[in-house]
Amino acid sequence: MKQTKNLVTSGMCVALAIVLPMAFHMIPDAGKVFLPMHIPVLLCGLLCGPVYGLGCGILAPLLSHLFMGMPPTAMLPSMLCELAAYGMLSGILIRVIRTKWNLLNLYTALIGAMICGRIINGVLNALIFNAGKYSMEMWLTASFLQAIPGIVIQLALIPLLVLALQKARLADRAGAARV
Repeated sequence: MKQTKNLVTSGMCVALAIVLPMAFHMIPDAGKVFLPMHIPVLLCGLLCGPVYGLGCGILAPLLSHLFMGMPPTAMLPSMLCELAAYGMLSGILIRVIRTKWNLLNLYTALIGAMICGRIINGVLNALIFNAGKYSMEMWLTASFLQAIPGIVIQLALIPLLVLALQKARLADRAGAARV
């Protein structure tokens, strides 16, 4: 039953990761600022675990690209790797981090996944996707400065969503299920 629940939840997260950015792409560069695709992927990892989070992080940008043309082809490999890292890492961290406080577990896993995902994205851009053209300044600007509104939204919204789903008994307590 748990597998079915995780499969349905991750499918809904993939669908949300395709639909949610559509609202933001009406505003120029809003996707880079508000990071709407990150929310469902991080949420999937926290709720369903690393395998489902990884799958969501791969499928969301790939299907969005196929159906909507976003992200553009040039950005697809980088976003695919970054989102896959977010989904997997949030799922791993929520199962590894153990404190007495559920909210602290959520925030630690979320922030850890957000930082590690950005580092992975920066390293891959510097070494593979934009080798020779990618600088530390470009990484800091794109991953942190430009993304401040999206980071704030993620930190405010994702723990609230997880806690609300837990309170409604639609999700297990953060880290309760081991994979």
